[in-house]
Amino acid sequence: MTEQEGVIKFQLDFSQQAALKAADVAQINSWRTIMLQLGMLGQTPSRYDNYGFGNISQRFGAQNQFIISGTQTGGITQMTAADYALVTHCQPEQNRIVAVGETKPSSEAMTHGQLYQLSADLNFVIHAHCPQIWQQAGALGLAQTRAEVPYGTVAMANEVARLFRDTKVLQQGIFTMAGHEDGVVAFGSCAEQAAQRLISVYAAALKREAEPN
Repeated sequence: MTEQEGVIKFQLDFSQQAALKAADVAQINSWRTIMLQLGMLGQTPSRYDNYGFGNISQRFGAQNQFIISGTQTGGITQMTAADYALVTHCQPEQNRIVAVGETKPSSEAMTHGQLYQLSADLNFVIHAHCPQIWQQAGALGLAQTRAEVPYGTVAMANEVARLFRDTKVLQQGIFTMAGHEDGVVAFGSCAEQAAQRLISVYAAALKREAEPN
């Protein structure tokens, strides 16, 4: 049975108040629109029991703070600052997220936070859902989290740290979640780099699909 999308599994210390302005989310919002158009995130009746899927984040300010799309906002076509949350503290070892905003952060905030802590050079993360990449992760030579590790957990944060330690994921800038259907995470020093990595691997997956056996 497919695990339900969008369930927050960490301890969330959330202050509901306006925290972000339109200018703060202008860049992340533009790239989210592109990902929505590509079907990498969103909400579709035919996918995942109509739960929203995919999320996107951007480093913001100091001390590993980041802006992230709100939980279950996949069905929103035009997001505003109120649809994003600002994560001010991410503590994987305590399974704790501290955030402020008008909507709660994505259920994948723990994984995003771990990535920002693992490398100061990372400034943008896209958690996409792409069946083509996910199904061909092995053939494409992508790093993968272990199938038994559930999304949005301390175990997943630890698993991402393992990938950084034991694989070339930092150079590739993309990995798949074997235990999270269609889950793909791309990251980079900027939005353009993260998106380019995702789209390039997507193209490679489509090419493999089209090739005769």
